[in-house]
Amino acid sequence: MYNLLMMVSVLVALVLIITVLLQSSKGGGLAGSFGGTGTFGTVFGTRRTADFLSKTTWWLGGSLIVLALVINLFFLKPSGNAQRSAIQDGTQQVPPSSSLPVQNQPAPVQK
Repeated sequence: MYNLLMMVSVLVALVLIITVLLQSSKGGGLAGSFGGTGTFGTVFGTRRTADFLSKTTWWLGGSLIVLALVINLFFLKPSGNAQRSAIQDGTQQVPPSSSLPVQNQPAPVQK
């Protein structure tokens, strides 16, 4: 299952990269060099193509985040030799009394 989810997330990431590169930027960018919205523009129309690519980018980005969270939460277990911090354990660690510095009492003032 882990391998399947990893393959799906890699495929989603690649499709996300392609859709981002296909979107036309203000300066033309890579979309103008490789055809970009020009080929899609004849099918959907220029305005619909921009909306379609924008929505596709949002959906792919969201699904990539969800896949990453699912993989990390359910499939990647912490190793046995990992150290936990005091905050994670929820316990307060008190240093041994022998390691505490000795505080000198001030001498009483004589009148």
